[in-house]
Amino acid sequence: MTTSTAPIAHALADSTAGLDALLAAVRQLTDEHLAGPSPLAGWTRGHVLSHIAGIGSAMLGQAHAAERGEVVPVYASQEARNAGIEAGAGRSVAEHVAVLERLRTDLAQTWPAPGSPLWDAPSGYRGGPLSGCLLAWWREVRIHGVDALAGTPQAVGYETWDDALCAHLREFLAVRLPDGVSVADVDGDPRDVVAWLAGRIPTTPLRGAVPELGPWPSAVPAR
Repeated sequence: MTTSTAPIAHALADSTAGLDALLAAVRQLTDEHLAGPSPLAGWTRGHVLSHIAGIGSAMLGQAHAAERGEVVPVYASQEARNAGIEAGAGRSVAEHVAVLERLRTDLAQTWPAPGSPLWDAPSGYRGGPLSGCLLAWWREVRIHGVDALAGTPQAVGYETWDDALCAHLREFLAVRLPDGVSVADVDGDPRDVVAWLAGRIPTTPLRGAVPELGPWPSAVPAR
């Protein structure tokens, strides 16, 4: 039994489009832009780009492992992940672009075709199949694509998240809500609710009292 083709095909296409849009924007920035602060506490824009490259490379590694019939950790350790982000944070614009262009090529050559049984192969990400690695990459490149460009002349907003991604994020991030609270209970524009669930500041403030969010789903067992 193979994973449904349609969600995989869309995630492949939109994650690639997201990376292409990010690359086009970063090419227009300066090294000074990348040294400036991002919306993520303690991270410059260069840190965000380094993280995008790191998670993309980690998911590429999962795809290679699936081809070999192996299951390997996403990162050697949390310390190794953090060190990799720090090591890449100070890259120049040209260096960031080169790393992300190479990643784009490698992912395009390595992800299985839609409908391939490899999407159901076990992976080291959340104890799930390789398809979950693609969905994680889709989330990361689209969410952090907004973070990396915030405050620059190339800034984009959550309107770059299409309806399919927003629907996926609502489902994936609902675990952050307290018991007894559903996404439908949060009063606001649906796209703003998704941004809030992702830990970002909505374009339009949500209405009424909002609950405190739990940790990102990767840090807790899925309900």
